[in-house]
Formats: sequence, C-alpha cells, structure tokens
Amino acid sequence: REAETFKEQGNAYYAKKDYNEAYNYYTKAIDMCPKNASYYGNRAATLMMLGRFREALGDAQQSVRLDDSFVRGHLREGKCHLSLGNAMAACRSFQRALELDHKNAQAQQEFKNANAVMEYEKIAETDFEKRDFRKVVFCMDRALEFAPACHRFKILKAECLAMLGRYPEAQSVASDILRMDSTNADALYVRGLCLYYEDCIEKAVQFFVQALRMAPDHEKACIACRNAKALKAKKEDGNKAFKEGNYKLAYELYTEALGIDPNNIKTNAKLYCNRGTVNSKLRKLDDAIEDCTNAVKLDDTYIKAYLRRAQWWDCSSPRLSL
Repeated sequence: REAETFKEQGNAYYAKKDYNEAYNYYTKAIDMCPKNASYYGNRAATLMMLGRFREALGDAQQSVRLDDSFVRGHLREGKCHLSLGNAMAACRSFQRALELDHKNAQAQQEFKNANAVMEYEKIAETDFEKRDFRKVVFCMDRALEFAPACHRFKILKAECLAMLGRYPEAQSVASDILRMDSTNADALYVRGLCLYYEDCIEKAVQFFVQALRMAPDHEKACIACRNAKALKAKKEDGNKAFKEGNYKLAYELYTEALGIDPNNIKTNAKLYCNRGTVNSKLRKLDDAIEDCTNAVKLDDTYIKAYLRRAQWWDCSSPRLSL
C-alpha cells in the first residue's frame, strides 16, 4: 500500500512534467516493492523524458524480466534501444509487443521507424564508401530523428561534415558529445580532424594522441596522426631548406609533403604556394604561376597565392601588365 502511494505521487508529478520528482517517487516505490514490473516501467518512462536513455533501458529491461507479458515494458525497451541507435534490438522488442498485442498501433509505428533507421544506416554505409558525404549527412539527420541519443550516428555525421569542409558544424557536434563523455575517442578524433583540415596541425595531433590513448586500436586516428606528423615535419624541413637558400631541396620536400594527404586542402594550398615561391627563386616562373593556380583552386580565399601569382605574371609577361 505504501509503495502504491509513492507510485501515485510519482504519477501526479509526471502529469505535471516534473520528471525529477516523479523519478524520486517511483524510486521510493521500487525500494518498497522491488518485484513490481510497472514501477520499473514508470521510472523508465520518466528517465526517457529526462533524456537518460541508458538508465531508462535498464529499468525497461528489468520490467519485462519481472513480467514478460508487460506490453508497455517491451515498448519502452524498444524505444530506448531505438533512441540509442540499436535499431535491430528495437525491432525485437517491438515484435515481442506485437506478439502480445498484434493491434497495438504504437508498436506497429515504432517497428516501422526502427526498420527505417536500419535502412538509413545501410544507405549511409554505402555512400560513405563512395565518399558521397552529403548523402551520409542527410541519412544521419533522418536517422537521428528516431535515434536522438545515438552518439555513433552523430559522430558519423560530424566526420562527414568535416570532410565537406563544414568545420564549425562538425566541431559543434563533437563538442556536444565530449561534454557528455570526455573519453569518447571518436569525438576526439573528429575534433582533431577539423583542426587538421584547418591547418592547425599541432593542436590536431594532440587530439589524435588523446583519442589513441582512449582507444589504442582507433585506425582512423592512427592514420590521421601519422599523416599530420609527417606533414608538419616535411613542411618545416622545407621551410628550413628555403631559409638556408637550398631551393632544390626545399622543392623536393614541399613536393613530398604534397603527396602525403590529398584531402588536406588548406595545408596543401600553402604547400603549393611555398613551392611556387621556390620555383620563382629557381627562375621557373611558369611553374611558379602553375603552383599558385593550384593553391587557389584548393582554397579560393587564399589571398597570398593570388598576389604572388599576379606578381609573377607581371614578371613573365611584361605586356600583360600594361
């Protein structure tokens, strides 16, 4: 009787959308009567409203362990699985709910939603291999409508945003995850990737190293870290050779650096511009102009490359400067 009183008080707070108080009273009911499936089901519903889906999943699973015929328990378990991005497990829960109540409209709709998420995952996987990153972002946005707490979908979206050059958006997604889980290796990798592509290589390496500390087998972080260190070293060696007047060596080093990672557009634009300067010193003005043209093709906001190209155009074609 006392447990029922706590449950009713929890229901009253739930109806008023005071989910924290509802959670407290459902917990009191569970403490008084830990074998009641509906109490766990109620607390699961409250935790879902608070966005605490992992905890809610535990309560929903406990409710159906206590009573396998508890339809709402199976529905809540499925909803938690789906919100966390495990669409296959969600389908199993919704199927069980439909076995118990084949006319249940919510179970029918949620089952469709879970299948839609699996389809979006499948399409996204194929499109990622094709490097169609815009399509992957679209699929992840659709999937996240049903799975708002899925870090995996968010990370994949963020990685694709980084590959599309939409760095602030990618950083924002990764930072949101790191606020909730500072040890998330995938989010650390994406943060590093954004910095790497923005030519902040030293900071990028720090994030890649941190990601590898959390997950030593993180293949993408390992490759990115290796590329970042190699790029930094080659660029610095090229700069040193240039300052020492060893233009032939500087040219070779910048060329080697350009072969490390074709996806790093900003760094490669600077390398082309640097190599163009080397070519001008070697009196190869046509090659210098071509390098600066390649630089602005990669980064059309790169003013230094435009200015140097114009300068060398003037030198190589006096009549064009009239």
